[in-house]
Parts: sequence; structure tokens; C-alpha cells
Amino acid sequence: MTMAKRDTYTPESLLAVAVKVFNERGYDGTSMEHLSKAAGISKSSIYHHVKSKEELLRLAISRALDELFAVLREPGATEGRAVERLEYVTRRTVEVLIAELPYVTLLLRVRGNTDTERWAMERRREFDHQVAGLLKEAAGDGDLRADVDVRLATRLLFGMINSVVEWYRPERSGAATSDEVADAVVHTAFAGLRTYR
Repeated sequence: MTMAKRDTYTPESLLAVAVKVFNERGYDGTSMEHLSKAAGISKSSIYHHVKSKEELLRLAISRALDELFAVLREPGATEGRAVERLEYVTRRTVEVLIAELPYVTLLLRVRGNTDTERWAMERRREFDHQVAGLLKEAAGDGDLRADVDVRLATRLLFGMINSVVEWYRPERSGAATSDEVADAVVHTAFAGLRTYR
């Protein structure tokens, strides 16, 4: 007599599998069948944990967004000169991106095809707007070069940070640490933006 495979998945481990599959196949290209195969459990076992594929997406994206917004509430993001807060937020955003790489990768790839994706895009814009506000404040304080357009600088800064999801692979031999990547981003960005008085 063979024993049926017992569902040993937790909501957290199921979410990790779903994020991996969403990132590999795209959210729209992923079915519950794909998720059940990847998890090695039945579709009904998945439904024991969540109501739908979209609920898995929302849980994953919420994890990334919650971590990013938490950075904005840390003392380094709320105290001191705007340029110092901006550097702090830039560093911590890179650190969160690396710590939560699959989740932030998924967040950055949503396209607005579902209610959850549209909600995520709105939250991303809200985060970007708050960081852009720090950049504008730092420019107003005279701590950023006057010859660099603030809107352009904002886009370039986010482009540099967000590109990390495309090339950073921590499992590779000799991969830079989270601190090394954050240091490089901060140094590269602010060496070109900051005025030193």
C-alpha cells in the first residue's frame, strides 16, 4: 500500500514557488497547473492555502512593497539633510531589492493587466514619488548639482537601482555582496549628482 503524498507546503513556501514560476513564465503565462507541478502538489492543495493565482500575486507584491515602504519610515530616511536621507534610502532600497530579489523582480515586471497589477503599479508610483520628493528637496538645499534636471536625475537613479534585478545573481561564484552593490550604486549616483561644499 502506498501512502499519498502529504501536503507539506506552508503559505510561505508555496508563495516562494509561485514567485519563481511567475518570474520564469510571466504572471499571464502561468496557470494553476504550472504552479501545482512546480510545487509537486495538487491544485486542490494550492486552493487550501489561497483562493486564486491573483491572491498569490498580491501576497508576493505586498511583501516587496511592504519592505520598500518600511525603508521610508526608518530614522535614516526621516532625519537629517535631504541629501543624506536620499543616499540612505538609495542604499536601503538596493539592500531590500537584493534581500527580496524574486519578490521585487516580480513587482518590477507587473504590467497592469489585473486589478492587483494596477494596484501594485500605483503603489510603486507612490514610492517613487516619495523618493523623488527627497531628490527635489536635496536639490532645493543646494546639495545636488544645479545643471542636472531633477526629473531626469530621478529617472536615472531609479533606472540604476531597478536594473539590479536584471543582472544580480547572488548564487554566482564571486558575486558582489549586498553591501558592495549598495556602495557602488550610492557612489556612482551621488558622485555625479552631489555638490561637495
